[in-house]
Parts: sequence; C-alpha cells; structure tokens
Amino acid sequence: MAFAALWRASGKIVDFFQKPPDPDLDDTAAQDVISQEKHDPSGRVTSFLMKLGLNKRNIKKLTMGDVLEINIETLKTKAPQTLQDLPWHFLRKLIALNGTARNTGLMLEVEEDSCGDEEVEVGSEVFCLTEIETAVSVNPHDVLCAILLCSDNFLQQEILLKMSMCQFALPLILPPLEAPKCTFILWGMRNIVKKWRPHSLAESRGFREESLVLTSMPTISFVQVGSCSLSKSKLLNEILSPPQQNHDFFLHRNMECGNVPREISDGLVEISWYFPGGRENSDLFPEPVTILNLRGDVESHWAQFSFLTEVSSAVFIVTENICDKEYEMLLTLRGSTSKYYFILNTEGRQSKETLVFLNQLAPVLNMKKSQLLVKEKNQTTTEFVKKLQSTMKNILNSQEKLFSMEEMAKVGQERGMQIDEDTPGCQNGISHATEIVEEIKDVPRYKTEMLKLQGDLWRSVAKVEKELCRMKGQAPDTPTEDYKSQLIKKRMDLRVQQNHCDLTNGITKFINGIQNLHQEEKHYFLKWMKFRLDCIARGNLSRLREEYKEKNRIAGTDPQQLAQLDKLISSSSLGVEHFMRELGQFYEAECAMVKEGNISEKKRQFVHLPGIAADLMLEGFPVELIDGDASNIPLRWITDVLTELHEKLGGQSKMMVITVLGVQSTGKSTLLNTMFGLQFAVSSGRCTRGAFMTLLRVTGHLQAETGCDFILVIDTEGLKAPELAKLEDSYEHDNELATLVIGLSDITIVNLAMENATEMKDILQIVVHAFLRMKETGHRPNCQFVHQNVSDVSAHDQNMRDRKHLLEQFNEMTKAAARMEKHCREVAFSDIMDYDPEKHNWYIPGLWHGVPPMAPVNMGYSESVSEFKRYLFEFMGNSIQNRPSKDILHFVEWVKSLWNAIKHENFIFSFRNSLVVDAYNQLSVKYSEWEWNFRKKMRLWVSKAEATIQNHSTEDIDTWAFDKLRHEAQQKLYDGEQKMLACIQSYFESGGDNLHLVEKYREDFIRSAKLLRDQLESYSVNKCRETILIMKGQSKVDKLQARYSKTMEGKVNKLLKECKKRECQLNSEELEQEFENMWKESLSELPPNSLTHRDIYLDVDYQLRKDLECRGSLANQIYQALSGISGYHQIPFKMNNKYLNTSVIRKIKGIFTDYHSKAEELANSLIEVCKCFVTEKVGTKGDYDETYSLELLRIINDRLQGTDFQKHKFTMYFEVELKYYIMGEAANAFQKMHDDFFKANNPHQHLENLKPRYFSIFKDLYYEKDACQKRAKDFCDLCLKPALIDHLNKRLGIEIVDDILSSGQSIQYGSRSFFQFSVQKKLLEKGNFKDYVRYINNYTDFVTTWIQTHLLEHYRRREDLAVLERRILSAVIKKTKEALESRAEPTLAEFLERFRHEMNKELVISKEFLDVVLFNNNAKVEPFSEAVQTCISEVKEDILSERSQMSVETVLPSIPVQPQKEIFTRVFGCGKQCPFCKVPCEAGGGNHREHFASIHRPQGLGSYRNSVTNKLVYSLCSSDVFSNATFMNLDTGWVVHPYKEYRTYYPDWRIQPDPSISASDYWKFVLKEFNKQFAVEYSALCADLPDDWKRITKQQALQSIQKAFNVQ
Repeated sequence: MAFAALWRASGKIVDFFQKPPDPDLDDTAAQDVISQEKHDPSGRVTSFLMKLGLNKRNIKKLTMGDVLEINIETLKTKAPQTLQDLPWHFLRKLIALNGTARNTGLMLEVEEDSCGDEEVEVGSEVFCLTEIETAVSVNPHDVLCAILLCSDNFLQQEILLKMSMCQFALPLILPPLEAPKCTFILWGMRNIVKKWRPHSLAESRGFREESLVLTSMPTISFVQVGSCSLSKSKLLNEILSPPQQNHDFFLHRNMECGNVPREISDGLVEISWYFPGGRENSDLFPEPVTILNLRGDVESHWAQFSFLTEVSSAVFIVTENICDKEYEMLLTLRGSTSKYYFILNTEGRQSKETLVFLNQLAPVLNMKKSQLLVKEKNQTTTEFVKKLQSTMKNILNSQEKLFSMEEMAKVGQERGMQIDEDTPGCQNGISHATEIVEEIKDVPRYKTEMLKLQGDLWRSVAKVEKELCRMKGQAPDTPTEDYKSQLIKKRMDLRVQQNHCDLTNGITKFINGIQNLHQEEKHYFLKWMKFRLDCIARGNLSRLREEYKEKNRIAGTDPQQLAQLDKLISSSSLGVEHFMRELGQFYEAECAMVKEGNISEKKRQFVHLPGIAADLMLEGFPVELIDGDASNIPLRWITDVLTELHEKLGGQSKMMVITVLGVQSTGKSTLLNTMFGLQFAVSSGRCTRGAFMTLLRVTGHLQAETGCDFILVIDTEGLKAPELAKLEDSYEHDNELATLVIGLSDITIVNLAMENATEMKDILQIVVHAFLRMKETGHRPNCQFVHQNVSDVSAHDQNMRDRKHLLEQFNEMTKAAARMEKHCREVAFSDIMDYDPEKHNWYIPGLWHGVPPMAPVNMGYSESVSEFKRYLFEFMGNSIQNRPSKDILHFVEWVKSLWNAIKHENFIFSFRNSLVVDAYNQLSVKYSEWEWNFRKKMRLWVSKAEATIQNHSTEDIDTWAFDKLRHEAQQKLYDGEQKMLACIQSYFESGGDNLHLVEKYREDFIRSAKLLRDQLESYSVNKCRETILIMKGQSKVDKLQARYSKTMEGKVNKLLKECKKRECQLNSEELEQEFENMWKESLSELPPNSLTHRDIYLDVDYQLRKDLECRGSLANQIYQALSGISGYHQIPFKMNNKYLNTSVIRKIKGIFTDYHSKAEELANSLIEVCKCFVTEKVGTKGDYDETYSLELLRIINDRLQGTDFQKHKFTMYFEVELKYYIMGEAANAFQKMHDDFFKANNPHQHLENLKPRYFSIFKDLYYEKDACQKRAKDFCDLCLKPALIDHLNKRLGIEIVDDILSSGQSIQYGSRSFFQFSVQKKLLEKGNFKDYVRYINNYTDFVTTWIQTHLLEHYRRREDLAVLERRILSAVIKKTKEALESRAEPTLAEFLERFRHEMNKELVISKEFLDVVLFNNNAKVEPFSEAVQTCISEVKEDILSERSQMSVETVLPSIPVQPQKEIFTRVFGCGKQCPFCKVPCEAGGGNHREHFASIHRPQGLGSYRNSVTNKLVYSLCSSDVFSNATFMNLDTGWVVHPYKEYRTYYPDWRIQPDPSISASDYWKFVLKEFNKQFAVEYSALCADLPDDWKRITKQQALQSIQKAFNVQ
C-alpha cells in the first residue's frame, strides 16, 4: 500500500500499469508485446482460445475421459500443422511422457527454390537475410495456460503430474485470465509425490518420500526488473542441471518457439524443485529446495512479486538497468524478511548508473556485498553458474523460512489470490473424505476395527474356497462329500459372521460419499481419500521401516519381533481399494444369505453397490479384480459389477483385454500408465497387489478398425515377489496369476526388465505354463515381450541370436511344462502360441534419462512405448477377422471359469466354461445335422440300390453288378465325407461366436466324420450284399413259381381254345365250373413243393460245436453235458459262481456283490447285442443262411476277447454256457424265420393266390371283352400297389426323422447334452423312482423307450403320420405318372419293360406279377397307360385308407429305416459311461479322443456301496478326483488307487470338477428323495447324506442342470 501511495504521489500511475518488455525477448519483440497489450485482457484470452480451437472448451471443460479416449488421432505421430492441433499435441505427448510436449512449432510446407538448378546471372543476389516468420506460432506458455484454463481440476492434476515426471517447471500461479484474480494451483499439485535422500540420511541410506504440497522446504525465487539480454530461465536450467547433463526445466527464448511473444501467460509463476540423491560429490544442494520463477517484469506483476517476497528465503532479481522508476519501486521492499540478491548483467549499457542505485538500495534492503552477483563480459557461463550455486547453497545453510505449498496457498489467499481448491464441489468432497481420514491414526488397527470383513474373515473364506477345490486337508477316514459339506458349512458360517458385522462409521461415511455426492464431488472425495490415505501409509511405512532397520541392526533381537514388524509393514498399506473391497464383501455376504434363504430379496441393503462400482469404472477409476491380500476373487461381486457395467453401456461393450506380466518393481504399471495415460499405483509402498482393471473408450473410425468399443487394461502384481520362495516352491502361485491374466487377455505384455538370464527363465517358464493351459481352453492370446532398459539402437539386431536361443528355450520349457501339467502328448512352443521372434520382441530404453530424483523421463522410453502402442492397435486391426467378438458378459464368464479351474490344482482337467459349453453344443448340433444329412443320403441310396437289385433277375446280378454298386456307393460316400469335412472347415472359418474355444475339438469331429463314412460304407455294402444274398436265395423259389405259372397259363390257354370251339356259348357259371375243373386237375399234375424244409437247430449246433473245438477239451466236455442246441429250452441266462475265477472271488470277498453284478451286466449287454443282430436278420423276411450263425459267433468271440470281459477272468463255463444260451435263442428265431419263408413261398399256395386273376383274364378273353381297364387295375393292384407300399415303408422312417428334427421339440435331439437335459428335466417333473432306476441301470433301454414314447406322443394324432405318408406317395406317384406319359413303344410288353427300367430305383415291380398282367394282354399302350394313371390315384387312396387302420405302434417297427433307432444313434453317442458313476458320455461325434459329461452323480445311484457297512456310497467322482480319496475295482486289480490319478486307468475320460457347489444339486436331490427306495432296490442300507443335501429343493435341482447344460 505504501508503494502504491508513493507511486501516485509521483504522478506516474500510467507507467505503473504499462507492461514492460518481455525480459526474455529482444527489443523488437518486446515492442510487439506492448502493442498487443493495449487490447482488453479478457477479449485477448477469448481470441487466443479461438485461435487454438478451445473457445467451446472454456465452458465445457476438458476431462481425463476426453484425453484417455483412444482414436486414430491419438495414434498419429505427425507434428502439428495448425494452431488447433497444438493443445491435443501437447496433451498426447505429455500423457506419453514425451519431452517434446512443450514444442509448439508447426510443420509447415517448405517452399522449393523456384529457380531450381538454373544458372544464376552474374551480379544477382543468391543469398540474403530474411526475418523468421513467428506469426503462425505461439508461445508454449500460452498454450499451457490455455489448456489449464479449459481443463477441469482432475485433468489439470494429471497434466502437472506428467510435467513433473518430465522435470518440466510447473505453473504455480496463473495470471488473471478470465477472472480478475490470479489463481494458485494447489489441487493440481496434490498428486505429485517425490523421493529423495537428503545428505543427513546418506550414511543410513534412508530416504524421504512425501507429497510435495505437504513438504516444507526453503524457497528461492527468481524475478526480473526491466529488460535484460541475459535469459533468467536458461540460467536457472544451468543452475539446476548437473554437469554435462543440461536439462530445460524452464522454457527459455532459445528453445523452439520460446522467442514467440507471450499473449496470455505474462505473470505466470512457475515452480520447480531440486532434490538431492544422497551423493555429496554430485548433488548440487544437500537438502531439497523450491525454485519459483516469475514470467514477465516485476513492475507489471506486483501482486505475484509481493507473494514471492513473502514465501521466499531469498529473491534473485535479474537486471541490466535500474533507473529512477525501478529504484523507487524497489524502495518499497524496506522491512521485508526475504533476502534479495541482484544478478547484474554487465553487458547492459547503463551498468554504472545501475550500480549507483544498487548502492543506495543496499542499506534499505540489508544487502551485503555478496548479494550482488555480476556477470562480467569475459566470465564464462559455467563459472557464473558455479558462483550462483555456491550462493544458493549458503542461503540454504542459513535458511530459517520453510514453506510447504499448502502454506504458500494460505499466503496467496491472504493476498487475494483464488485457490483452485476453493470451490463448493471440491470443499464438499474434501470434507466428506476428511471425516473418514481424520479417524485413521494406526492403519493396521483401523483396518482391523473398521474394515472387519476383509481381514481374517475374508482370508478364511478364500482359504475354504480353495480347499473346496483342492481337498488337501481331507482326513483319510472322512468321505469326500462329508468333507465338502463341512467346508461349505464353514464357509457359510464365515459369511454369516461377515453379514452380522454392522456397517462401521468409516464405511457408512464412504458409502454416503460415493452414493450421494454428485459426480464432481464424488471424484474430489475419492481423490482426496487417495491422497490422504497414501500420505498416512507413507508415514507409517517410513516409521516401521526405520524401526525394522534399527531392530535388525541390534544383535540378539527376537526374530518374533522382526516377524511382527514384517507383518505390520505388509498390512500398513491402505487405499480406496480397501474400502471398495469391504463393500464387495458386504455384498457377497448378503448374497450368500439370500441364497441360503436367511434374507429375503426385499430386505437387501447392498443391492445397489455393484451399480455404484460400475459407475466408478465408467468414470475411469480402476476396479480391483484380484484381491492381492487374500489372493482371491470375490466372484459374485465382480460378476455383478461387470454385469451392471454391461447394462449401463446398453450392451455395447465389445472389448479387447490387454494385460501385463512381469517381475515385481520392473515398471509394469509405469508402462501401462505411459501407454494409455492411466493412474495405476507406482509409488513406494503402493505397488500393485493382485490385479486392477481400467476401462478405456475407443472412438471414431478406430472402433470399426479394431472391432471393439473399449480396451480393458489389467495391471497385475509382480511375479517372483521376494516374499515368495524360489521357482520350484512357488511356481504354482505365480502360475495362478499368470494363467488368469493370460486367460483373460487378448494381448499379454510380458515385461522383462533387463536381459537377465535367470530372471527371464523364471518369467518365461511361468508364461509357458499359462499358454499351455490356454491351449487346452481354446483361447490363444497374443503375447508381446518387452525388454526394458535396453537403450542401444542396435539392440534388435544385436539380439537376433538371443531371440533364436529364446525360441529354443521356449521349446524346452514347453516340454517341461507339459510334463509338470501331466500333459499326455508331446508339445512344442509353436503348438501353444503364434510366435514371431521379429515382431513380438520390443526393446525399450530405461525410464529415466540420468539418475533420479532429478532425472527426466528418457525420450527414447516415451517414443518406444508410443511405437509399441501403435503396433498393438495395428495388430488389433489386422487380426479382427480371426478374432471373435467379446463383450463384458463374455469376460465375466471367462473370469468365473478360469478362476474355478485355477483353484483346482490340475488346471488342464479342471477348466469348464459356459461359453465353451455353448460353443461345443452349437458345434454338436451342427454336426448332428451334417451327420443326419449324410446318413439320409446313404439311406436313400441304399433304398434305391435295393430296388435296383430286386428289379433284376438273379442271372443279371453277378460279381460285376455288385462291384458296380460298390463303386457307386464309394463315390457317394466320398462325396458325403468331403461335404462333411467342408462343412466342418467352413463352420470353423465362419467367424461365429467363440469358435476359437472349441478349435481343439475340430480334429475329433473330423475323425468322427471319417468314422461315419466307414460305418456307412459298411452299412451300404452289407445291405447290398444282403439283398443280393436274399435275391439268390429267392431265385430258386422264383424259378419254380415261374415254371408252375407257365404251366398254368398253358392250361388256361388250352381250356380257352376248347371252350371257344363249342357250338353254344357257356354262361358265367358254366365257364367258372370249367375253369375250376381245369385248375384242380392241373394242380394235381404239378409236382409237390420241391423246396427243402431244413432243421436250423442242427446247423446252429454244428457251427457252435465247430467254434468250441478250438477252445480245448474242457469246452467240449461242458457243451456235451448240455443237451445241445436241438434240445435247447428257453431259460433266462443268470450269473453263477462257477462262471467266476475262485481266486478273484477270494480276493474281493468284501465287495463280491458289485463284482457279480458287473459281470452280469456285461453278459446282458452281449446278449442284447446278439439279440439285435438276430432281430435284424429275421426282419429281412428272407430265408435263413448259415453265414448268420457264423457272423453271430464272430460277434460273441470279439466281445469275449475285449478288455471288459478279459479283466473279469471268467471261467470256461461262462463262455460255453453264454454261447449256448445266445445260439439257442438265435436257433429258435432262425428256425421260425425259415418256417415262415417256406410257408410264404409254397408254389401251390402262390398259384392259389393268382387263381382269381387267371380266371378273370380267362373270362374276359372268352367273352372277348375290352379288358384294358381291368388289366390296368390288375397292374395297379398286383404290381404298383405292393411297390408303392414298399417304397412308402422305405422312405417313411427317413421322413419321420426329418419331421422330428424340424419340429419345435428338435432341440432336445440337437446334441447329447441337450438330450440329457431334456431327459433329466422330464424325470424331475415326473418324480418316478422306477424311471430313475431304468435311466441309471439300463440306459440303452431307457433311451430307446424314451424315444419310442416321444414318437408315439408326437404322432398321437394318426393324421400327422398320414401327412408324411401322403407326401411320400404323392412324390413317387408323380414320378410314376411322368414315366407312364412316355408311350413310344409299339407293344404293351415293351412299354411296361421300359417303365419298369425307368422306375427301377424307386419301385420294385414284380416280374412274376407283370407276366400275369401281360398274359394274353392285347391292350394298346395309350389306353392302358391312361387307365393306369386314372387308377393309380385310387390305389394311393386305398393305401392311405388301409394304413390309417394301422396304429403308429404297428407302423414304426415294420419299416426298414426305424426312426427311433436313427434318433437313438444321434443322441446315444459312443455309449461309454463314466467308470465310477456310469453317467453317459456327452462328447459329440463318434470318434472323440476323450469322454466327458456335464454332471456326474453320486456313485450310490449306480448301486455302489461301502464294502464294510453296506451303505450306499454318496460320493461324487467329480469331487473325488480332486480329493485325497481312493478307489479300487476290477481295473485296479482290487488294489487301492488315488482318485487324483484316475487317468492311469482311464486315460480317455476327462472328469472335470463341478463348476460350482450347486452344480450336482440335481443328483444330490434325487438321492435325497429316493434314498430308501434305492437302498431297497440295491439290497443295501441308506446312505448317510450330508445335512446340506437335505436342504436342496426341486427348484434348485432344476436350476443346477439348467446351468450345467447351459440351457434355460
């Protein structure tokens, strides 16, 4: 105030408000600035913002979200070309820690020399001096001020943090831009934390780590009075830079665009610091010091200058010339507590006059001689800088005035400055956070008292959940399910304890803060929480480390004390994530209570919490995925948070996941922060624990190019943490993390700090394990190896050999990992990952350029990281076609399935994912469609081939004809197989959802297609061969019947002639009598039936005796004791003790019943197979052939020699008596078959059947009637009708299958899994115990009956089947009429022969009946054809009418292609059953490498019981195989074997653990409901079921199979 009064008195008030020339500019530039300042300041700012394109951003501020958005512009590297490019250029470069961020020069097109290479005229000017054009450039300070003005406080904070890392001077006080006051930036500095080592701690090698706003230190300010040719800012840079390492902390006129006049940034006060590193020889100052720098002249910015004089220990005034005006101004500093130093540049013109004024000022300002530092003309800059440094060091040694930035802000506030924190939103957020933080004194105690759920309770829950999967603590005498029930109860008890915990004061306030504050306030709240918690944690850690160091130094310290301190250090970290984790635990506990029914949905308190967490994630806050303290994932919490996030995004959440892996403290988080501008914790004591995920939005054209809306970035804790043991002991822990991270990612960055061989081996071993596991899941993420701290430009070429060696190491590691994972096949690195050594290795220089704490970020680091980022997005764009789209819900599913598998020790055999299940089911459905199409095609071909064979005479059907058919069949089979393989190929290349997850099953389906081809080839060839065999067997009968028919036709003709010779015409009765007499006489003259009636029993007996001859004398003796096949009596086959080896019986005496029933089951299965074979042969309605017995014996012998029978050690009695039974049953059937054939083909009976036809012909010929229509009717009745019925029967089965598969209920037959779900759901609804017994013990019969019942139900209205019959008949009749239309033949015989030939693949026209029709038939072709066409419609209706009288039950068994068997083949699969619980295999195709089932069931349901107590066993093999339980059975030779090693005996079975505790609820419910009935059924005692089984409801049982089969 005194200065202002003095100034007014002097009459120079106008000069006071004039802005002096820029001290860093020459005189011309300074004059330009003065002329510009005549404009209104506010208008000048607006104009400048418009120039930069920021005028709209002044209202709607730039946010972190705007800066973090990823688009094509963010990936560009070109220099700015317009002024509008400068703000984004600055922000993007700064976020990437690029030291060129402050460069504001524009890339302008260079004008080419217009004269080119032309010769220059003599005397003309070639070279000249031109002014550099600066009008198109702007000063970097102006750009910075404009950006800060247009940014919200949170972006400002990030800008200043990044500037600090780049060692740029930061803006502390912004000049009055749009407001009348200066703005003090305090909030923006809150995020900056620095580490340094003062010389006082050098000996102890301690360090200090503090937030800069809270750290008190001396302050030295630099200002300028008047114009000066000496650059103050450049001088400061030289003072603060170590020798030979000059760094531009402050911008100066010699930097790019530093000479451009400032438009809006005059009056800016910048701040920088110097921090010692504890090296006395190289540190410039022993303690930290703050440096303030005022931009512009003191005279024009007195408010800022007066602030500096109050907070500074010393103020350095740079000047060249002091006149009266400056002298009068400086006189006002009388009484100031700061010391003033003048830096005088003697290059000025008025140095002597200036010295006069300085001498007058010296007593006023208490200046000594040392406080004038003169820069002489002949003095080097280095010498002068050393002098300045020495002066500053002396100031610091005697300093008494210490200020923190918070204290500076108070001073500024007192002087009328505006503090950036003084907004209602900020203050409200801070006050809410302060209420929580001020209660925290002791972090471990606070966590124990206020964050109760996540401490020991949560760790105990995590431990129990892992034990549920690993069962390591299971006692030998504790049943698996009992132990699981104990663990489930224990977990529930822990959840109950959690739920009983009240909301503590701190958590209540935290919920209030994140729930009730609006968005800006909430962000302030969370940020302030983070700052204060980090500050508290740093203080605690510092104290505890010192205490630990002190105790460790003292000899004889109790190790327990050190261990206790170590534990305190580990638990001293406290952040916002701990509060969010607590909310997650409250939510999880409540969900557990709701699931158990302890809390109703209406009374839930925390149902809104996932939505709040999802909002935070959308707003850019990281969310904890893996709790690093408990090493567990709160699955329900994470699932619901991410599901809420998906819903908030409207389902538009396609994303790519990028993760990073590496050793602890090697810069993983820094790499991600630099690459994406994120804020993962990197400070000491706050290193990442567990894993955190952050969502980044992708916008613009980049969305389409990459195929994603978001990038999800996951940062992880370091591998090989010091607190863990060596690789051999801890590889499992690191494998868990690596497996999860790699399993979730699309791109995994493996961070290798330095090329340290040992470290690399350890990391790469872990990575290889994870990729090996991913191969099993079908997920193949890309992997990029980042080698940090490699700065040589030739690193890539120099390390070529190393990369080759690395690939060799990978191969070795892959083999070793495969052995450790118990992988059954030889695996190479190329099998598990696409690896290109040239493209997938990145060499990145170290982060710091120099030695911290004063080192800036290495420019090479920033540029290398940016190049790496560009490559990643280029890779995403190039791989979009081969990459399935994945959204948040997919990600959630992967989290759940991966984590469940990881919790089990054997990952490869534990992974189960509903996405994989769904993709596999869809593939199975498609395969079933292709399979049926192939089968149908061959069924139709066989039908036509049979018709072709049957339409030929036996003379025509010789070897060449059969070879021709076989060749045709093979071509059809080849085409069908190729079509199936093409379908499989195109399906996998179609880009459908999650197809990559089932890629490993592709070979299974290819092999199944080839197996199907072999099966259909066998079927087709055998059918043709069998038809030919039947035809040949029929030929003798046909010839005999033809001879008899010819004889009878001759007799008829003879009688006709005789009757016509008579004088008087005979009436009908007389004519009939004559015919009857002739017929009887002729029949008596024909020889009796010359067909031989055979004794089939003798033939079967002979074949069986012959078979037993090679089995030794005992077999013959046993058979002799039997009465022979001829004396066979139908007696059911039952197991007898004499069938079993006595040594085996003694060995297994305790469990003989199970062994006995297994043997009986095997025998019954063989009997059933043989019974089907016999039924099939009898169904041909041909004659018996001795090959049938030979084939039957071959089937029996093959099965008896199989593994299942051999391991039972059956005696010879078993083999002989089983064959006796089977062959005896077959002999009965074959004998009846032969008898029926003999009877049906008696020639006399055959003639009797034709008698009415012959009489009708005889009668018409006698009366000379036109019998065309009647003969046409005979043709239809005798030839067409049987042929049409035969065709209908052959096609009906195929049509029924097509109809069923295209109906609304087709989904249940779509795949084996869908079928199992449908069956089990129906069984649950009916609740019939007997049905369950049949389903479990007689699965084949049950499925057959089920399908049969479903077919009958589907066609319960006979009209539905009639529709199919009419469709088939209409189609073939249409072809028949088309064939009848052609009438070019002169005779009826030729016409019908041609017709028969045309239709020979569709209709089997009896040659014999055709001859009857042609007998004495003189009809013309055309009227006959027309008559047949007229009559055929009646035939169709007659057939349909007759069939309508047949029930569906009658029709289905009578048709050749039986739909129930076709559908059975479709859903039955390979027929293999789980070796423990007998659940059927659900794998698709027929030739898969491994069998699996979605749900396994309690073994007691399959009659297993405890050998000691006789109680039903209720253990689940899906639990046992991951427990300490053991088993013994026939396969183990009745030797105890651990379930975990079950694949020793069953290598082709994959028994996966239940994906959740409730997965097996269905079968648990069944056993619970029918425990007593099953005990009675199996002659056992009831199972002692765990208590939690008894609480399972029918609804829970249904939900469990819905989830297991992924069907709703």
